[in-house]
Amino acid sequence: MTEHPVPRSRLTRGGRLGRLAAGQAVRGVGTRLSMIGRPEQARRILAQRSALQTAQQAVTVLGGMKGAAMKLGQMLSVLDVDLVPESHRELFRAKLAELRDRAPEIPFARMRTVIEGDLGPMARVFADFDETAIAAASIGQVYRATLRDGRSVAVKVKYPGVDAAVDADMRNLAWFAKLWKSVLPTAADTAVLDEIARNITAELDYPREARTQHRIAQRYRGHPLIVVPDVVGEYCGRHVLVSEFVRGVPFQQIQQLPDSDRNDVGELIYRFYISSLFSDHEFCGDPHPGNVLLATDGRVCFVDFGLFHTMDPVHVEVERTCLRAACEYRADDLYREWVGRGIVDPGAGVTPRECLEYVWAAAGWHLLDEELAITPELATSAVVLAVDPRQSDFRGLRRQLLPPEHVFSRRADLFTFAALGQLRTSNNWHRIAREWMYGEPAHTEIGTTIAQWRARLGR
Repeated sequence: MTEHPVPRSRLTRGGRLGRLAAGQAVRGVGTRLSMIGRPEQARRILAQRSALQTAQQAVTVLGGMKGAAMKLGQMLSVLDVDLVPESHRELFRAKLAELRDRAPEIPFARMRTVIEGDLGPMARVFADFDETAIAAASIGQVYRATLRDGRSVAVKVKYPGVDAAVDADMRNLAWFAKLWKSVLPTAADTAVLDEIARNITAELDYPREARTQHRIAQRYRGHPLIVVPDVVGEYCGRHVLVSEFVRGVPFQQIQQLPDSDRNDVGELIYRFYISSLFSDHEFCGDPHPGNVLLATDGRVCFVDFGLFHTMDPVHVEVERTCLRAACEYRADDLYREWVGRGIVDPGAGVTPRECLEYVWAAAGWHLLDEELAITPELATSAVVLAVDPRQSDFRGLRRQLLPPEHVFSRRADLFTFAALGQLRTSNNWHRIAREWMYGEPAHTEIGTTIAQWRARLGR
């Protein structure tokens, strides 16, 4: 396949994509690409009565689900509810807050039973234990404690009975998917449902999470800008996970920092959640603001590894190849790749240009060679259009299926974008992406610092 030089973008500062001057599939057509995210189209989608009713039903149905419901609530909390029509906005805000905060009110005496079931009498392990939870996870709560050897630790404890509750949720997943079939046909695909169930169920596996967190903590040990707390392996069990306690401020306080500091944090979030897929062939499937802290030593801390995934290098290369094709406006090559992967049915009437515009609408932030300020509205509209391409431009794609092996990597991409929207951070994301897209040297000071650290370690 012949590759073409990457043309400089002609987007205006307002974010509107310019007219194409080159590209195999669109040469001479002068077609205007979509605006990244397309907020107005997303707002029209959400204004449709059927979409509003479906979303309301989804919140209501998920209200009866335990860990899975709160997980969805955490995911939805990064979206900008202002895209919802004003007449429904307060209702949605209330319902989603209700869903997000649906943490069981469980007396600590019951949580103590869970801890001691795994670790034995607490007094043998902890010199001090604060019985007030410092955070609520989707399937448990997090406490602060001090081990008998003096180490400060975070103790994540499952809610009693949550394994059975999530198992019941997963059995109901196929029924719940029927509710979404009119909006997102992919949700009715058995292979995709199996992938979703497998990954959500994996979050219950604390021994697996402990092994993953230890591996990632070792990878980032001594990193100049990022910290991942290691686990205390001897105190991790089926229902309890003990890890190093990192002092820092939560995402809500990071949002109040000056622009330059927020931009630095945003770049590190991008590198941890996006670049890692292409450099390490694994990624976190749960890029949520609640999992990001700014440590007191200035490094960005990432926690929660229950949805950390390893991806086959073959599938990673497919994603890289498709993004490069879109970046270079090679619509025919992108179309052929999607047909070959079974994403697009060649008889469905989907055009190469439609594929190209869809990628730019959903993932154009990696492709735009210009500084881009990510706002909540911009990020939310990208999520809406990616999962609900019902507008005329993408109507054919609405009937296509995403291969299950790409479900969580695409979710990670979209929700990283959404988290950065909450941070209101700016960068030339494409210049960072070129490191993993084309193997180029770092273009930023942060990237250079990380590259030098890796070179010293021989990585």
